[in-house]
Amino acid sequence: MADAPTRTIYGFHAVVSKLRQSPDSVLEVHVATARGDARARDLIAQAEGAGVRVIPSDAEKLQRLVGTHHHQGVVARIDGRRRELKLADVLDTIEGPALLLVLDGVTDPHNLGACLRVADGAGAHAVIAPKDRSAGLNATAVKVASGAADSVPYVTVTNLARALREMQEAGVWTLGAAGEAERSLYEVEQTGPTAWVLGAEGTGLRRLTRDTCDELVRIPMYGSVESLNVSVASGLCLYETRRQRAAASR
Repeated sequence: MADAPTRTIYGFHAVVSKLRQSPDSVLEVHVATARGDARARDLIAQAEGAGVRVIPSDAEKLQRLVGTHHHQGVVARIDGRRRELKLADVLDTIEGPALLLVLDGVTDPHNLGACLRVADGAGAHAVIAPKDRSAGLNATAVKVASGAADSVPYVTVTNLARALREMQEAGVWTLGAAGEAERSLYEVEQTGPTAWVLGAEGTGLRRLTRDTCDELVRIPMYGSVESLNVSVASGLCLYETRRQRAAASR
């Protein structure tokens, strides 16, 4: 481990996700000395419970570690080697109702990076894609993701239909985005565990993927174009789920 390449991640979401998914890859966590709130205390307890060294650090040191002031007072140094995640590992560590994004046939790394960034913004627990017919998590995707490649687990699966059935067995409702569906995303209840399944712009979902989803849902289109970029569509779907959950909790 000492000779392995290392890198830094920052922000509560990224660090907490890493501690949950692969605590053995976290080498140390730096926490701002000025943060004594419950969120920071919970993170420290989680890190210490996993046997990870916690280092109190001032704001100047945190800024030097990551090159930005937007670190929220927490930075982690982790093993730089990316590890392959299993879907079961992600499903087992989700707290609260799951929110997942499944990409079918998205081969452009720019689109993958943008989808990861959207997934992070919506607080999705993971992005899942097939190993074939999909973009890899290469340097382009990581750069476009703007840090979300570290905060949102990216899971590749051998058989996407089987992975969807695994989610369904775990109680996750799988919604496939399809333009010809009868109901729109605003008409479908999404307050429970939800996985949004989207295909590439133009080609859409593959037949087996469509057939495996619990329900097909459309995004209303009011202009002349027939479809949206997959990252834009992902944002609309994920944030509608968040909107419904927030409304239900009031």
